[in-house]
Amino acid sequence: MKATLSALVGFVALEHLGFLWLEMFQWTKPLGLRVFQMTAAQAESSAALAMNQGLYNGFLSAGLLWSLCVRPELARPLQAFFLGCVLVAGLFGAATASPRILLVQAAPALASLVVWWYA
Repeated sequence: MKATLSALVGFVALEHLGFLWLEMFQWTKPLGLRVFQMTAAQAESSAALAMNQGLYNGFLSAGLLWSLCVRPELARPLQAFFLGCVLVAGLFGAATASPRILLVQAAPALASLVVWWYA
C-alpha cells in the first residue's frame, strides 16, 4: 500500500510539473493554445497570470516531491496537506474554469488521499 501511495503522490507531483511547464513556457505557443483551447490573443492577454499559476503548480509539486524524500512520520502530514491543496485547487478550477480540471487534477489527488487514508 505504501508503494502505491508513493507512486500516486509521484504521479500527482509530475503532473503538476507538467502544468508548470505548460503554463509558464507553452501558454502562448501552439501546444498551450491547443491544450487550454485559447486564441493567441487570449493567451497573450493572460500570459502573466498563467506564469503565476504555473509557479503555484510548481510549489505543489515541490511539496509532494519533498514528502517522498523525508522520513514517514513527516511524509504523511506533508502528503495530506499538499494533496488536499491540489484537491481544493482542482475543485475550484473545475467550478470556475473548466470541468476537465475535475478529472485531470482533482481526481488523481482524491485517489491519492483515499490510498493515503488506508496506507
